[in-house]
Amino acid sequence: MRYALLNLLACPMCKNFPLELTIFELKKFEKEYKVAKPFCDTYCARHKEYIKNLNVNNLECEECVKEDVVNGILFCSKCGRWYPIIEGIPFMYPDSRRQHPRVKSKEDEFLRKFWSLIPDNIKERIKATT
Repeated sequence: MRYALLNLLACPMCKNFPLELTIFELKKFEKEYKVAKPFCDTYCARHKEYIKNLNVNNLECEECVKEDVVNGILFCSKCGRWYPIIEGIPFMYPDSRRQHPRVKSKEDEFLRKFWSLIPDNIKERIKATT
């Protein structure tokens, strides 16, 4: 998942924007990209700030597009829901779908693998919902 996707994603349950990103594994590509600054129009996930609050000339958009979040977690600060990023894919299912055995097993496997890396405030929310 590229940082730029956070410029588009909102919580599927409460529609809160932006989501908080915690990265566990990042992959960098060597290919050179030529991009206009700012690459994102509303929110810069790399700087965790709205574009309007940043100095556009200081943004490293060319470097940002080379990075891919392989594993991490998205967290909604409004409703407290969390969504895993597994092998570059954000799993942003609504609550009803998250109980499906296939989805639940993927999330459980993710939690076992990355539990020690999850921030405490998100761990508390996960414990409260499982």
